[in-house]
Amino acid sequence: MDIRSLRYFVETVRLSSFTQAAESLHLTQSTISKMVRQLEDEVGAQLLVRDGRKLTLTDTGRIVYQHGQEMLANMRQLTLEVRDTQALQRGSLTVGIPPMINVLFTPVLKAFRARHPHISLTLQEDTGQQIERQVAAGELEIGMTVLPADPELDLVAVEVANYPIWALAEPGTFQKNRTTLPFKALADLPLVLLKDDFALTRSLRQHFAQAGFAPTIAAQSGQWDWLVAMASAGLGVALLPEPFIHRLAGEPLEAVRIVEPEVAWQVAHIWSGRYLSHAARAWLEVCQDVLGTPFAH
Repeated sequence: MDIRSLRYFVETVRLSSFTQAAESLHLTQSTISKMVRQLEDEVGAQLLVRDGRKLTLTDTGRIVYQHGQEMLANMRQLTLEVRDTQALQRGSLTVGIPPMINVLFTPVLKAFRARHPHISLTLQEDTGQQIERQVAAGELEIGMTVLPADPELDLVAVEVANYPIWALAEPGTFQKNRTTLPFKALADLPLVLLKDDFALTRSLRQHFAQAGFAPTIAAQSGQWDWLVAMASAGLGVALLPEPFIHRLAGEPLEAVRIVEPEVAWQVAHIWSGRYLSHAARAWLEVCQDVLGTPFAH
């Protein structure tokens, strides 16, 4: 069985689309379709029922998809471990990191470069939820997200940093000289939040549900500085972690810390728990030394 055909088939089923699978794999749709048909010929049975744009797995297709995922994960694991043993003094590492979190890791990067100059390090930016899915699928060995991570993905998560969430708004929004704001008071205020694919927004929505109210969301953005601009313009209250508050010197804004309960921005490393390369362990050890955060060996 051709491993490429299997990979293309699994990606097509995962995304439920030949077009999206082609985009994900940087191939043409005709190539994906050809390789899936080739896999069907090799198996000797139809794997997908194509009804317009809808794709449905046959009974054989379900078996091939289930075991195909396991086979591809084992292939990635084999490649990782072989490379690891062959490159003890060199190696490479890609760390998935959300754009908001990267501001915390400049001293870690500097220390890692100094301590491990022969390890090629790449930071791959994406939203926390997308990084969680990539780590669970074996596409990334290690990444970072905001807790709580998706429990269905069965990831190892170790907290790296913990900061309170603050509310930002144009002057006059909050009572004079107020330094804190009860969480339930957000029910009466229009909010500007990061988009829903950000792990921070997922965490905030869980807190809204626990507090028993549906927030009024005036706007959402994928850029934290755009949230600040909207808050400054009076469009709503922005909710951001404490490190970003310290970067707003000179901005015409009021900032109050959320309390009752205090909402935390919990940044964590995540990995699958199957295996950690020497490069990944080296990264975690540098993080521990610089940030003081332990990890499970």
